[in-house]
Amino acid sequence: MSLALWDLERGLWTKTVLSVLVLAAALALRVVIVRALARSIDRPELRRRWIVSIRNGVIVLVGAGLAAIWADALRTLAVSLLALAVALVIATKELLQSILASLMKAVINPYSLGDRIEIAGYRGDVIDQSLLTTTIVEVGPGKAFHMRTGRKITFPNALLLTTGVVNESYTEQFVVHSFSIPLKAEEDWQRAEQILLEAAEEQCRDFLEAARESMRRLEETYGLDGLSVDPRVHVQVSDPGRLNLLVRVPAPVGRQGRIEQAIVRRFLTDFHAK
Repeated sequence: MSLALWDLERGLWTKTVLSVLVLAAALALRVVIVRALARSIDRPELRRRWIVSIRNGVIVLVGAGLAAIWADALRTLAVSLLALAVALVIATKELLQSILASLMKAVINPYSLGDRIEIAGYRGDVIDQSLLTTTIVEVGPGKAFHMRTGRKITFPNALLLTTGVVNESYTEQFVVHSFSIPLKAEEDWQRAEQILLEAAEEQCRDFLEAARESMRRLEETYGLDGLSVDPRVHVQVSDPGRLNLLVRVPAPVGRQGRIEQAIVRRFLTDFHAK
């Protein structure tokens, strides 16, 4: 047996013997004092009060004595429990954050199944939600395209605690989609603007009234104003010698890419026609 182990066992035996002696001494002291009170105090109520006070005092003394004897062991136990608690918190940090984020998501409902969202560089359609994770089908590439790439992305819900989420489907049925067409300053931008506007109006003609009604409901629900869905083309001067025509059109959720491509193809065909 090693010397360290022998010292440890001897220390435990010593503390145990001292603890037994403290308990025995306290019980003996209590018995002696109670008997003395029984002989000296005639009134039962007063005697009972003294007996209760002595019992409580003895318990306090025993507790203080045991704490003094086992102080080192208690300190070691407290440090071990603290280290275990810290390790447990670190090990389950992501799990706890994901559960907390799920509770927050249940309250504020930032997105639902089928919504198109963007968070922490991930963008796609939500296809599954659980207590810990959210799964999306990626849409892209980048923000300018709306085609599904076929890749499935699963991210922890803990991201909701530190990162903002963009919900492209908050208007439910329709969104206002924007894209730009670059031009040289010397090109006929007025003709280009007219072609883009005509192409946008043609693509939106079938659902324009439904989009207006959807936006009116959104205004009433959230107290907003001025959510126009009529096709628009704005002119921006990006650099000397260059212009951007910013096209703004309503689109059913999920059809933004197809509508944009139809407008762009119509523009390229008509604007560059001889």
